Amino acid sequence: MGAELSLFRTIFITIETVNKKGQTSDGLAWGIIAVFVALVVAFSALSSTAGDDRGPEPLDTSGATTLDVDIQGMTFTPNRIDVPSGTRLILTITNSDDQQHDLKLGNEYTGRIDPGDTVVHDFGVFTESTQGWCTIAGHKAMGMVFDVVVGSASPSTSPSAAPRPVVAADGPDDGLVYRDPALPPAPDAPERTVHEHTWHVAKSERQVAPGVTQPVWTFDGKMPGPVLRGRVGDLFRITIVNDGTMEHSIDFHAGEVNPDTNMAQIAPGESLTYEFEARRYGIWMYHCATMPMSLHIANGMFGAVVIDPPDLTPVDAEYVLLSHEVFLGEDGADPERVAAGLYDLTAFNGYPNQYQQRPIPARVGDTVRVWLFNVGPDNPLSFHVVGEIFDTVFKEGQYQIRNATDTGSQALGLLAAQGGFVEMTFDEPGTYTFVNHQMTDAEKGQRGQFVVTP
Repeated sequence: MGAELSLFRTIFITIETVNKKGQTSDGLAWGIIAVFVALVVAFSALSSTAGDDRGPEPLDTSGATTLDVDIQGMTFTPNRIDVPSGTRLILTITNSDDQQHDLKLGNEYTGRIDPGDTVVHDFGVFTESTQGWCTIAGHKAMGMVFDVVVGSASPSTSPSAAPRPVVAADGPDDGLVYRDPALPPAPDAPERTVHEHTWHVAKSERQVAPGVTQPVWTFDGKMPGPVLRGRVGDLFRITIVNDGTMEHSIDFHAGEVNPDTNMAQIAPGESLTYEFEARRYGIWMYHCATMPMSLHIANGMFGAVVIDPPDLTPVDAEYVLLSHEVFLGEDGADPERVAAGLYDLTAFNGYPNQYQQRPIPARVGDTVRVWLFNVGPDNPLSFHVVGEIFDTVFKEGQYQIRNATDTGSQALGLLAAQGGFVEMTFDEPGTYTFVNHQMTDAEKGQRGQFVVTP
């Protein structure tokens, strides 16, 4: 401001001098003034811009308690500070992790902190113990909390993962996005096929149980994600576009690639192309690999890739069933319940009992192949069809039995992230129920039916 006043003083001294000497008219004098005023305005604007370039003024730390906090692998270090009542707290937070984080503490919020960035934030005055946390979905449940302990009081803690009201797996399917379990054949090409897709990652509302609609996270708008199928030697090139508000990623179990680049975190608005050659046959999982993976899987970010064995026998029909737990919550799967393993329901292909409400048709004499993958994130699957015996069982890369006539298998057991297929031939008409023979999970939604007609 001093410079502007000095400039005005110069203007009037100049005009006064000119007039005293009689060298100009009043009109010309005022014209000179107008020019100088314009110069003053321009000068002020430039001064303001130069001030902006200097950035925000540093925080006044006088009387405050200051602390450096580092973020690595879902942990604030340190994650607790003991202070007297009335302490004003300023934190310098560095994100040394490979994905975004933030901190909400009391009424203050840092905003998202990108990997490698540092923010300095004044969290104000504390008169009582307070717990803060990273607000990104699932990070709090993974332990990303920061406690400010005032005096000898204990910090406030988050509520425990208490039991939820019971939600029945059976009920009207109004609003159900039915998932056709039929598996199309692999492309019949003399040379290797290039499978090229672009999938958008987004958050959307979906009915996940009878009468329950909540947010889910999807690949290509589907929950579970699309099923891919090919042969050994095929090339898969999948581009993931993150249309969400948090980081995501992808891990194809069928790919033998460098995780550092192919499974890197994808920031909102960014994309990544994951390319792999299918070198080994079987059914393989893919899923979001962003921590906590259990929460991203529980919210629907999973799918399967089927790579045909070279000598796969032709059958009358093929289906694919992905088994998983269902976690309910107001904003999607409840992170604390996922971390505690407290699932509400179970399902094949995204919805409890959908194939009991809409049975899978077959005819007498049909040989049916069912590809199975246990998504989890935790529970085992023991797949059984009531009234049938499997004459062929393939699990994790090898046949356990094949085209058996004098023996067979009653169930295919799969741990989380394991897959295979079973084959059976229906000899009589009827309703053949299939279940997870871990029966409590069958009763929570992992069951369906084949209806066989003559």
